[in-house]
Amino acid sequence: MECLPVEVIGNILSRLGAARDVVIASATCRKWREACRKHLHTLSFSSDDWPVYRDLTTTRLEILITQTIFQTIGLQGLYIFMDDVDEFSASTVIAWLMYTRETLRQLIYNVRTTPNVNILDICGRQKLETLVLAHNSITGVEPNYQRFPCLKSLSLSHVSISALDLNLLLTACPKIENLVLVNPEIAVSDAQLTVELNSPTLKSIYVEAISLDKLILEGDSLESLHLKDCALELFELVGKGTLKHFKIDDVSVIHLDIGGTVENLEIVDISNFTIVWSKFYQMTSNSSKLRRLRLWDVVFEDEDEIVHFETIALSFPLLTYLALSYDLKAGLLHYGLEGSSHLENVTVLELGWIVVNDLFVHWVSGLLQRCPNLKKLIIHGFVSEAKTHEECQMLANFTSSIIQLMRKYMNVEVQFQYE
Repeated sequence: MECLPVEVIGNILSRLGAARDVVIASATCRKWREACRKHLHTLSFSSDDWPVYRDLTTTRLEILITQTIFQTIGLQGLYIFMDDVDEFSASTVIAWLMYTRETLRQLIYNVRTTPNVNILDICGRQKLETLVLAHNSITGVEPNYQRFPCLKSLSLSHVSISALDLNLLLTACPKIENLVLVNPEIAVSDAQLTVELNSPTLKSIYVEAISLDKLILEGDSLESLHLKDCALELFELVGKGTLKHFKIDDVSVIHLDIGGTVENLEIVDISNFTIVWSKFYQMTSNSSKLRRLRLWDVVFEDEDEIVHFETIALSFPLLTYLALSYDLKAGLLHYGLEGSSHLENVTVLELGWIVVNDLFVHWVSGLLQRCPNLKKLIIHGFVSEAKTHEECQMLANFTSSIIQLMRKYMNVEVQFQYE
């Protein structure tokens, strides 16, 4: 250890992250203290890392953080995540940010202050590449002054901001690639809750727990879109067909439009969602590059609708992964299995059920025949805590049927996952 350069020791301490661990490790010797002071890149203060933070008075905690930060030079990553901690003094937090802003590349900031600290004023026009804000408010964005020339990733969680300021903030980040919005409090100027976001450089966007009338995204470079726990009347994506990954989970939306050009889609993951099969097919039928398709716990708006396997086989010839879970109806099952086309490239097949019956076994058998090169089959099921003798017998019969079926496919690995 004596032969290690101080720069290497600084990298080791930076990987520790948690400020408490860094301080303890730096007390090893003078060389380690020097490495901590001059070559430490990352420092993290999180109430999750050390619960004692919650027991300290706010004044004592402010002093502790101030002393630790001011003993370093050239911090590139600063994480201050103080949940369930009383409000800090704004002047103290401003001092932390002013001291580190010229070298910071990453800032994760979840601190409540009185009054609110304007992060954009302090950290704008610097070298910041990643900014994560939580439980704060943003007002009066000035793109020409509060500019982030190097910012590539922006995350806003439980942040109060107007629709106009949010769009202006994206404008102030000419190199932004990743945007995360979690339960934001978005203020709009008109009676209709409409948010329009525009960024030519965005590649990935994640939106969670948002309720709006209209959400319109304009992104010529967008490759990944994930919507979760959202309630929307209209969602529209305006782009140039660059979308590759599309995922929605537990979303309520009346009108969904991800653009007319979806030739580059590679992954589609839809779960806990009411689907209209004809509209879904119309929206994705040109996605010949699709490699992963997951329709999980979906409900069909029309009771007579069902997933047509022939359509999947013809539309997505490059598919390697297929996951399906929905309510099987006896009168419609044979329609879903009609046709003779095979999915030659599917190697992993995941199937889910809620009710154990012969219908599910018949469905599994039909799908196995259409996947000649399958390597793994994963069956998901739900088992209630209290089961009657009849239910236990049904489960036993189901297991026996699956075992008998899989004797025809000895080259396929079978896994069962029960909830």
